[in-house]
Amino acid sequence: MKSWNYIIILLMLSITTKIDGQNVIMRGDSIIITNAIVLDGDTIPNIHLKEIVVFPELIFKSKQEARRYTKLMRDLKRVYPYAKLAKDKLDELEREYVVLKTEKEKKEFTKTIEKQLLDEFGPELKKLTVTQGRLLLKLIDRETGNTSYELVKELRGTFSAVFWQAIARLFGSDLKSEYNAEGDDYLIERVIILIEHGQI
Repeated sequence: MKSWNYIIILLMLSITTKIDGQNVIMRGDSIIITNAIVLDGDTIPNIHLKEIVVFPELIFKSKQEARRYTKLMRDLKRVYPYAKLAKDKLDELEREYVVLKTEKEKKEFTKTIEKQLLDEFGPELKKLTVTQGRLLLKLIDRETGNTSYELVKELRGTFSAVFWQAIARLFGSDLKSEYNAEGDDYLIERVIILIEHGQI
């Protein structure tokens, strides 16, 4: 009885692969269903491969420099998802913010969203180190195209932006610093590209 079930399943699979115009490729104990192209009577599997990014090998002058790069990779893996999320949230908020008519509505909306974000992400973001916080500021600039200072100024006003800039300065950061992928932030950009392509 089991053998009949097995044969029926195989027949059904072969029928569906012909209907879909796909080939079944056997590799050991796994089956991969893929699209195929018929070229001069030959059926050639058509497989799309992920793009692989290749950078020149980094040469470190010392073990300490290599450790710093490893730490940078670890920190970026931790904060990059927050930067992507910040971009998505900001895009969503801007669509809703534009619809509001009065200044009072905009202020209430901003306070409500700020409270929601603090409740949702505050505990996690408070666990970030100072270095990770600086990286997050740079990545937010990379993702949104605006420095953190500009975002705070736009959403909370000039006074709040100046206040938070002063606090950031106390911790050695600068909300006005811009992301420079070809200059100072080359290593950050390199690691982010590798993360985006799933290579690290």
